[in-house]
Amino acid sequence: MKGLYTIGLLLLSNIFMTIAWYGHLKFKEMSWFNNLNLPAIIFISWGIALFEYSFQVPANRIGFNENGGPFNLWQLKVIQEAITLIVFTIFSIVVFKNETFRLNHVIGFCFLILAVYFIFKK
Repeated sequence: MKGLYTIGLLLLSNIFMTIAWYGHLKFKEMSWFNNLNLPAIIFISWGIALFEYSFQVPANRIGFNENGGPFNLWQLKVIQEAITLIVFTIFSIVVFKNETFRLNHVIGFCFLILAVYFIFKK
């Protein structure tokens, strides 16, 4: 059960992280956003990233095997990276319709999935 909580919290964390890191690139389509300078955009992204940390930190604490969770440190990191790629891919396809998801992206992701496999292999 702790494993599912960890993955769910990491998923939520990565949604907020992706919006904080890349969402502002799309916000320029909103008229009020065009009047903001870079420090204001940074503070808005920072505010969004606060929610990312609010999910990321508990996910790592719950999931870490030295706190009674099922994952070691390496596994937590690789799970987080795999979730990041999934969230980023969906976000890019849905929000940035001009970005193309190509075969070389699929091949690269397959190698990353292999990394997950090898990290979890005993």
